[in-house]
Amino acid sequence: MKSDTEIVVRYAETDQMKVVHHSVYPIWFEAARTDYMEKLGYPYARIEKEGIMLPLARLQCDFREGARYGDTVLVKLSIKKLTPARLEIKYTAHRKSDGALLAEGETLHAWTDHNLKVINLKKLAPELYKLMENEAEK
Repeated sequence: MKSDTEIVVRYAETDQMKVVHHSVYPIWFEAARTDYMEKLGYPYARIEKEGIMLPLARLQCDFREGARYGDTVLVKLSIKKLTPARLEIKYTAHRKSDGALLAEGETLHAWTDHNLKVINLKKLAPELYKLMENEAEK
């Protein structure tokens, strides 16, 4: 499953050059991950209640064009790779009005317990793993 999350650029997200500051894109990626998990039917609150965490291990983002205050941005998310211990996600951010590619990036996460010890998601939460595995194949 690919997931689209719509975000309207707020004034506070822009910098002195009147474009979205680079530090905002990771926040938008997180919003897209949260939205994706909700749409999957397994929200972060449920994951954490079950003792599972998904800390960020790596973030990469390439910037193409600037977004400005008032633009509507579509952050598209897709699962790049899923293993019992890791999750890799790909993102693209496009301006809705003209489809311009603003940024593209990836995040790498580890499946861990509350002590940040890596776990085997397939064994600990087979329902979640199966849901994500099915979606990663699409």
